[in-house]
Amino acid sequence: MGLILLMVASSSTWADSLQVLHWWKSTSEHKAVDFLAGKLTQENILWRDAVIPSGSGIGAGIVLKSRVLSGNAPEVAQLNGVLIGEWAELGLLLEFDAVGSVGKWDKILFPSVWSLTQSKGHVVAAPLGIHRINTLFVNRKLFKKYDLALPESWDDFELAAKKLQQAGIIPLAQSSEPWQLATLFETLVLSEAGAGFYNDIFVKKEQSAFFDARFGQALKRFRSLKKWMPTPLQDRSWDELARQFADGGAAMMVMGDWVKAELNAWGLATDVGFACMAVPQTENYHLYDIDTLVMLAGDGSHRAAQERLAQLVLSPAVQVEYNQIKGSVPVLRNPDMSKMDSCARTSWKLFARGGSTQVPSLAHRMATDETSKDAIIAEIYRFFMDDQVTVNDTQRRLGAIARSLKKI
Repeated sequence: MGLILLMVASSSTWADSLQVLHWWKSTSEHKAVDFLAGKLTQENILWRDAVIPSGSGIGAGIVLKSRVLSGNAPEVAQLNGVLIGEWAELGLLLEFDAVGSVGKWDKILFPSVWSLTQSKGHVVAAPLGIHRINTLFVNRKLFKKYDLALPESWDDFELAAKKLQQAGIIPLAQSSEPWQLATLFETLVLSEAGAGFYNDIFVKKEQSAFFDARFGQALKRFRSLKKWMPTPLQDRSWDELARQFADGGAAMMVMGDWVKAELNAWGLATDVGFACMAVPQTENYHLYDIDTLVMLAGDGSHRAAQERLAQLVLSPAVQVEYNQIKGSVPVLRNPDMSKMDSCARTSWKLFARGGSTQVPSLAHRMATDETSKDAIIAEIYRFFMDDQVTVNDTQRRLGAIARSLKKI
């Protein structure tokens, strides 16, 4: 692959080099990284790949902390959501205000994205693309074979799932990985109660919200979906599940739109091989995750190269092509939409409607701090994996967690 060639090239042939720590390892993710590395190569800067394969970046975050503590930090790292501000507060991130000023980032970026890039008024992150999490993928071949309508409601979903299961098809692809279960569950909370209640739960962590009947209903639906999943449920990566879906071993899958990119990379065309739609009752919301690169503060010797990378990823041409490969949509207010498929156009237009539609993902670090996220996901995982744990018990435990977190 191109990256391998770049990595073995003599460093003496390059004006500078940047080691980039990230967690992208799937087919489409490799293509996206190759694209960015190629653009950097054109600037005579070597992209040195430091990939730490791990679901939702959990392992990569641990490695990054370890490397920073040992004085061996990479020049660039993938760091998403709330963590950006936390790392900036510690003085670990390079501030590159001039890049943002010259590029007019405050004008070209969506307001919520622009806010994410800053800490105490300084630009500390370069956003790559916006993913929509509340996406339901449907295998069109299987739905056509069994004469099933696309599930626009939960009743439609249940009807289709029952017929598929009777035919020996797994209705819903799912992994037992905690972050993947949390990804499914957060879409169900949004489905049951909308954005305001979702924010009360996962952003504000209001204790009373965890005892609300709507949260209890989301937990009930979460558990009820188990009957449509593989038995026993296994600890499988998201791209393994996407392969199962692509091969016809499962008919539906709830996951961020990076799955679309993976399916496209394998030759399945959007709207032909599969349908890409909103999870029932969430069509008016964009549950989002924003991929972001940060530049680690060092001795300043790589500053010019770090700033050049930040400039590159926000250029309109790079935004269009990168996001087409990655399955996400541009962070720009006015991108070229000519290459967007139907899934991407729907995602971008919905996000562009503003704060009333934008909902930050818990599972993907957009909604709250790492401690709160981990504590909530642990309880969600416990509830799902152990049928002896009741809805009321889970509500009480999460309410107690919310109360304790408020005191921190």
